[in-house]
Amino acid sequence: MNDNELNNLEAGMKRQILALPSILRPFTAEKRDLPRGLVLTGQRGTGKTTFLLHHAKERHFLYFSADNPVLSGNSLYETVHHIFLQGFEGVIVDEVHFSRDWSLHLKALYDDFPDRFIWASDSSSLVLRAGTGDLSRRFVPLRMPLLSFREYAALRTGKNFPVFNPFESIPVVSNSELLGLFREYKKHGTRPFYSEGNFPERILGILEKTLHSDIPFFLPQITDGNIRLMNAIVGTLAKASIPRLQVRSLCADWNIGAEKLYQLLFVMESVGVVRIIRKVNDTKANTVGDKLFFGDPALYGVLDGDLGSAREAMVAAMLGEAGLLLESTRDETTGDFIVQGRIAIEIGGASKKIKKSDFVIRDDIDLPAGKALPLWSLGFMY
Repeated sequence: MNDNELNNLEAGMKRQILALPSILRPFTAEKRDLPRGLVLTGQRGTGKTTFLLHHAKERHFLYFSADNPVLSGNSLYETVHHIFLQGFEGVIVDEVHFSRDWSLHLKALYDDFPDRFIWASDSSSLVLRAGTGDLSRRFVPLRMPLLSFREYAALRTGKNFPVFNPFESIPVVSNSELLGLFREYKKHGTRPFYSEGNFPERILGILEKTLHSDIPFFLPQITDGNIRLMNAIVGTLAKASIPRLQVRSLCADWNIGAEKLYQLLFVMESVGVVRIIRKVNDTKANTVGDKLFFGDPALYGVLDGDLGSAREAMVAAMLGEAGLLLESTRDETTGDFIVQGRIAIEIGGASKKIKKSDFVIRDDIDLPAGKALPLWSLGFMY
């Protein structure tokens, strides 16, 4: 790297900082004191770059993306080594998986420059498994979730809403527009770029890039037929009222082995395309689960998907992004799902019956009533 290339990177970072949004998602604004070594992961479009640039803007950091063609002739170690020798306090390495042997280089840089900050980001947590260096004792992993409904409501209203667990108690949330905001959120609120317009086109672009670029990186032996199969799975999930996959028929129709199908689904889940819900106590390594949803429930609206599946996918997303375990019940009379291995829930519209579950989650209601919880309340868990 020469000085001209370094100056261009610095100018590019300054332009990006000037373009940062004036109002930040609470996940970004509420975080403080980031560690010296950080690996930030999360789905595309959730605001990872904004997060890192915001926390670096008052410091002498340099941002660059590992897929920048200008840097292709240098190793990651050589690039960052040169940056640190120019006096920079820290670096931000975006799309870190594009750099060969990136984990080994980050480990060496962390050890060789004990007073410098190294923050890396990527769109999949698989980078942490794929990395060959021992980062566990040096780099703190942090995952950026989809935008929560609490965050969306805060961005839209300017109010600071509390985090709460609706299964324990729901505080009085004073906003007469809450249901209207939740209808907006279901359509386009799961990623912070909703305010820039063209949400359907942008999220479909992210889906295409994930299927055609990210997944082949983590599964190098992928074929054109495998990509067409993944697109077929996407189409099936959008329309299915019972979102399940039949392994035998898929393998026969697409001339693919079961092992390869499981590999595809594992990576699709790891990069956030799908969310696999397993039955209670299902510990099989290879499984299509009991139900399969889009990782981002907003895709159901974009693809004109099934309403019942969209509701269940929203519940799965809001609980999953909050870090809670969601499993399907073995006896449907007890409800649709089990939360954290102990809370049975049933999901449906405003008149849905509770069955034998502990709670019924109802869409299109504004306030809790007994064991009936409004669907929007699950979006306040983070």
